[in-house]
Amino acid sequence: MTPITDISQLDPDGSYTYADYLTWRFTEYVELIRGRVLRKMSAPTSQHQQLASDLHGIIWGHLKGKPCRVFAAPFDVRLLRSADNGDAQVQTVVQPDLSIICDLSKIDRRGCVGAPDWIIEIVSPSSLVLDTRTKFDLYAENGVAEYWIVFPGEQTVLAYALGANGEYELTGTYAEPGPMHSHRLPELLIAWNDIFEELP
Repeated sequence: MTPITDISQLDPDGSYTYADYLTWRFTEYVELIRGRVLRKMSAPTSQHQQLASDLHGIIWGHLKGKPCRVFAAPFDVRLLRSADNGDAQVQTVVQPDLSIICDLSKIDRRGCVGAPDWIIEIVSPSSLVLDTRTKFDLYAENGVAEYWIVFPGEQTVLAYALGANGEYELTGTYAEPGPMHSHRLPELLIAWNDIFEELP
């Protein structure tokens, strides 16, 4: 069998699983969403990386010694549609910018199996629709309790929490100096200034 080393070898209309994903030998990162392959469009900007680093550092410091973990991309999150989580049944593998996981039984050597408690995505021009629509619906559907979308250009964070109806409800719009509250980790306050004040 010919090894898959380039995304062009895949059928763009094909449906794939995590078992397939594990056999690919790409130099670039891809995601699987409901069986469809999604290529990362471009390398992250310096703004994106600074925001990711600052948020990771703040959250990591808060969680030290607590029963939750924060992971930065690349980190595979396998979202499950059923109780059967065999590699050939998993059709969605995403790499959120930050994943906060409090059920440590979901973590294995390959990443996270099931929904993280909180996901943060940092929007880039090429990921706007993906982060605000596709992943917005995907994360709600799979039970991610909290979802933050960070807009570097606007210096704004939209915070959502999963409601009883299984849909996201806006819990905060942060666009100016002040504390940003996590719904899932209420004792954690992130200062808007700490992530946006020195952004290039």
